[in-house]
Amino acid sequence: MIEIILQPRVIEPKDWATYLFVFSFVLIAISKTAFETRFNDFLRILVSDKYIKVYKDSSHLMSGFTILLFIVQIISFSFFIQLILNHFGYVSKTDWVLFIRIFTFFGIFVLSKFLIEKIIATTFNIEEFTEQFNLQKVSYRTFIGLILLPINIYLFYNNSSSNILIICVLVMILAINLFTYLISLKIYQNLFIGKLFYFILYLCALEIAPYCFIYYLITKNLAH
Repeated sequence: MIEIILQPRVIEPKDWATYLFVFSFVLIAISKTAFETRFNDFLRILVSDKYIKVYKDSSHLMSGFTILLFIVQIISFSFFIQLILNHFGYVSKTDWVLFIRIFTFFGIFVLSKFLIEKIIATTFNIEEFTEQFNLQKVSYRTFIGLILLPINIYLFYNNSSSNILIICVLVMILAINLFTYLISLKIYQNLFIGKLFYFILYLCALEIAPYCFIYYLITKNLAH
């Protein structure tokens, strides 16, 4: 007599991710509908400097358009971080509790960094530069977030992801960030000459050190 052993099939919940993806697209749709001209200019940000020139005023940093797409950016980057960790076998990509932790930490990190930058900018009297530089960073990184959204969907629902794809995405993110700094150097080159020391201090303290600390924190925790 053949003994049949039944093993339960464990299906990891993915509905929470689907809801978040849909929510992100809803926010994008609202942004496009409510700010159609600005949204169309924003999509050409890598090939045209019109968006940066038109919306360079610091008041645009807290506009509804920026806030809506900032939420999409945080969701998109948080998903990508979790998918990267899953790709290298550290965590599960379907762990919604972990996603909440990453989302919370990343959101607090970005907002805290923004507030610290404003304090330092006031201290060293470089408010004009930091406000417009922050607007540029938010704009370009929000653009990265939009690009990452379909990539996240592919990586989340596809059980096999190649190292080449992951590396290409990481290189793209680094390249666009580098492009942001080069654009800022071009626009504010006269300001940098007069306050080069403060700019180098700003760059090391707020643009390099925080990410090195996060990398150290993540690798240290994963090592355990």
